Amino acid sequence: MNQDLNANREPDLPSYTTTPVDDIPAVRGRLKDVFKTGRTRPIQFRKQQLLALAYLIKDNIPLFQRALASDLRRSDTETFVLEIGGTLTEAVNAYHNVAKWSKPERAPWSLNWFATKPTIRKEPKGVVLIISPFNYPVWLLLRPLVAAIAAGNACVLKPSELTPAFSALIAELVPKYLDPESFAVINGAIPETTKAGQLQWDHILYTGGSRVASIVLAAAAKTLSPVTTELGGKSPAVIDPSCDLKLTARRLIWGKVANAGQTCIAPDYALVPKGFVDQFVQACKDVLKDFYPEGAESSDSFCRIVSASHFARIKGLLDRTDGQIVFGGSTNEEKKFIEPTLVTGVNGDDSLMGEEIFGPVLPIIEVDDVDEAIKFINDRDHPLALYVFSPNSAFKSKVIENTQSGTVVINDTMIQAAAEGLPFGGIGPSGSGYTSGKFAFDMFTHLRSTLDNPGIMDYIMKFRYPPYNEKKRKLFTTFMFPSLPARTAAGGNAAPTG
Repeated sequence: MNQDLNANREPDLPSYTTTPVDDIPAVRGRLKDVFKTGRTRPIQFRKQQLLALAYLIKDNIPLFQRALASDLRRSDTETFVLEIGGTLTEAVNAYHNVAKWSKPERAPWSLNWFATKPTIRKEPKGVVLIISPFNYPVWLLLRPLVAAIAAGNACVLKPSELTPAFSALIAELVPKYLDPESFAVINGAIPETTKAGQLQWDHILYTGGSRVASIVLAAAAKTLSPVTTELGGKSPAVIDPSCDLKLTARRLIWGKVANAGQTCIAPDYALVPKGFVDQFVQACKDVLKDFYPEGAESSDSFCRIVSASHFARIKGLLDRTDGQIVFGGSTNEEKKFIEPTLVTGVNGDDSLMGEEIFGPVLPIIEVDDVDEAIKFINDRDHPLALYVFSPNSAFKSKVIENTQSGTVVINDTMIQAAAEGLPFGGIGPSGSGYTSGKFAFDMFTHLRSTLDNPGIMDYIMKFRYPPYNEKKRKLFTTFMFPSLPARTAAGGNAAPTG
């Protein structure tokens, strides 16, 4: 009987251990040596590793769910919906497309250059470092790994120390499923991340906050390591009073409470016309009561804040607000619980508007009209996401065409992160580069230009050789100098001089 019970028992999660700081350069050096052998380059190897990664995810769904329940008190369903399905899809799509993505391309045809066979080769950059945050550890660590593998790179993964159960699990699984000579995991906090950041990498992808990003970028600049950043920011939701209010409230509130608001593309605040605020607030209250009939604190469907310091930061923002808490507001330090909260009467200088909230608190800012909403957005850093809730084409176009953001979603929230075939990335302070699909593959790929110039081309290109004379200048003009459209098309500043 005891043997039967033990046979059905779920395996224990591994214990979290940090990587010795002094070992980190050797890890990177070992992968560098392996990359130089060409081990990771063949398409067949890439496909094998992508499929192995897909099975790493599929085989261990219950373990990932247990790990994230331990780290974040997140429900199994939320982990599956928000992370597992999309990451698995990303791996399978790359598996089926990597050969096409990696195929050399001929440059656009040109009379001057066609004989040289101008070609763009898709080559791996080398050894890349992926640093991921705590909030979506499966999605934000393994999705870019998919792109790195597809591009033919070796890779070092650095998961967050704030999710120790997940980080210990991934450190155990990676060498079991993937080629241990080409892929490695390092665990740790500031000392380990600092050491890794001091090394030269062929590419670094950092996902997280802007403060640490500036440190990563400064360190990378010293070694000329290229960096992609996915950072976040304060993503606004612009509300048109003619929207479908019940649907708007449900989708907006879901984006705010999923993962307890700890999402880089969560709607950070709502811009609502003054005469519409009461209706909007009531609709949001109704949704929250539907989501958590017995209250969020007792609900198995509501996540917790990841750490005591993050809890204290969010609570401090709430404590200092000059707005009115019209729903929620309760907290529990021991449980790291912050209730989904609606705050009205918030202005641009409020504590809730000074930084990304990264929690389940929604400030509601009253505006006169869409023009004031646009100005409010443009007076701040470009966000990673912009949400517009409206059935009106003119309203939607006006907001989109007069603002800047990494992404835009109309009449929903957060779905852009999983949408296949679209680039996902920030602009300015919300990040640079792309982290999804073919766009991330391109980011981890060096586009290597090649030309093969036959001897006969010297008949045309002999003008480049000294001694120079008028005949050679005319030859250059005939074959290489482009003709321009009429000067009038360039505007008044292109008037001839002299």
